[in-house]
Amino acid sequence: MADDYGIKAAPPRGWQVAVTRRPGAEPLEPSARSMTLQDVTRPVLHACTRTMPAARGDFGTGVVDLLGPDDIFVALVDYGPEVADQGLFERQGMPRLAPSQFAPNRLQRPLPGMSAAQHFFSSGGRAFCLFTVLGSHARRMASVPRAAQLIKTVHITDRDTLVRQGGRP
Repeated sequence: MADDYGIKAAPPRGWQVAVTRRPGAEPLEPSARSMTLQDVTRPVLHACTRTMPAARGDFGTGVVDLLGPDDIFVALVDYGPEVADQGLFERQGMPRLAPSQFAPNRLQRPLPGMSAAQHFFSSGGRAFCLFTVLGSHARRMASVPRAAQLIKTVHITDRDTLVRQGGRP
């Protein structure tokens, strides 16, 4: 089970999960925020049905190119409490995946035969993007239930609990 930064998953057999945070500025406490801009980094959960390289981008750069037709990659990217519950992140709760949500033109860059879906939402006062890539668009009817099975195991700790436990939202 991967558990870090208030995001955890208990992946089904055959999945690798990692929760990481790139080096960068820590999010500031609300009382310490100033008008200066910082390069704040936030946690990202990556899950894949194949071994992931250590060096990978938030949305799967370095991983997605390696997917075979039966592989799946999932990124859950934390955007922080500042944008939670509003605009793009107004939808509440972890999204449910459906094969109809996947299309080849939803990848960051075209990759032959693959497809993706992207969902923005908030959970517990934290904003997220769920980005899921299928190794084969043609096999989405079989792959999406496998991705959904992984996503059902993801638990997000709400912002207030995370702060009480000494974490940073």
